[in-house]
Amino acid sequence: MANANGTLVSLDDLVAHSTEMLFVAGVDGALLRWSDLLRRTVGPLLARGTPLSELFHPEDRGALTTRWAEVRASATPIQIRGRILSVGRGYRPVACVVRGASADGLVHGSFRELPPDDGALDELLRLRERERILGALVETLPVVVWVIDPRGVFTYHEGNGMKVSGQTPGQLIGQNIFDLYGDESGALRRAMMGHPGRALSEAHGHAWETWVVPVHDTTGQVQSVIGFSLDVTQERQAQQVLQMKLDVIEAQQRVIRELTAPIIEVWDGVLALPMIGVVDSARTAEAMECLLEAISSRSARFAVLDLTGVQMVDTKVADHLIRLVRAIQLLGAEGIICGIRPTVAQTVVELGLDLSAIVTKANLRAGLMYCMQRLRAPAPRATH
Repeated sequence: MANANGTLVSLDDLVAHSTEMLFVAGVDGALLRWSDLLRRTVGPLLARGTPLSELFHPEDRGALTTRWAEVRASATPIQIRGRILSVGRGYRPVACVVRGASADGLVHGSFRELPPDDGALDELLRLRERERILGALVETLPVVVWVIDPRGVFTYHEGNGMKVSGQTPGQLIGQNIFDLYGDESGALRRAMMGHPGRALSEAHGHAWETWVVPVHDTTGQVQSVIGFSLDVTQERQAQQVLQMKLDVIEAQQRVIRELTAPIIEVWDGVLALPMIGVVDSARTAEAMECLLEAISSRSARFAVLDLTGVQMVDTKVADHLIRLVRAIQLLGAEGIICGIRPTVAQTVVELGLDLSAIVTKANLRAGLMYCMQRLRAPAPRATH
């Protein structure tokens, strides 16, 4: 071949001195010749026998490998977008055009640098970044990511969470999720109708919390459902242990309440409620609830409130006690207060509370004697 001055030049010289990033590779993808511009761009990595794929970013090599068979089978140019190594700049976005030559069986190609703001490449890079992030999550967290088609057949099945179930990646592809697991919560059926949801389930001896998200096509129809199942077995076990502890605490509190406000049936129809220690509004309210329930369930006629062990009451407590006696009367029983200490009596007087309608006795013995006398008294005769 001759140049413009009539001087003969070889094909190697033509490729080497081209102003474009040219290369020649064998059918196996190994580089054989390249232009000076490509050599200056890539740097020391470029050497005879270097696989063309090694010039590409690791995330872009798959696209080249996938389409290489097309290059070998056809002389039609094929364009591949990606990033190639660049001295001093890391990787630069390029469009690689390759074509097989039937005459010598070699592959000829060139690189064309793309502008940094190329929309298609940016979108490709974003998709690959999302894929990288999702891959890291799926491989690290105790999750299983799966996809089903509108019939419920698995089309994708991956995730580190499969280790606990003894499954392998892709094992369920082609099987129907409803045949395998059913759908007790109905969340999956709703997702297939276009409504995302969340459900808790048991499978393979573990507890799973699953989020299901429908994927729509351009017409708005659900074309698939993405599932994200998280192994929450440890959390559920921790909740069960916590609930057991709460149940024990609640039982202990019931015992304490019964001890602090014990209702004693001293005689048929006679109940006694001894109050001991510090009496506050909360404790009085609890005692009121328990006593009224006991009067109703046992059909008691008398309820004796023994305040012998109470040293002091405040305004709210005194008011609660009076309202308690009135509530007892509304249930058809009679309330008696006994054992009022001087300090408590002084408080009642200072508050101006009217106890004239309430029976009061000096001590519990006197209160119980009053009840016995009332029980022995003959019923009044009816008058006509």
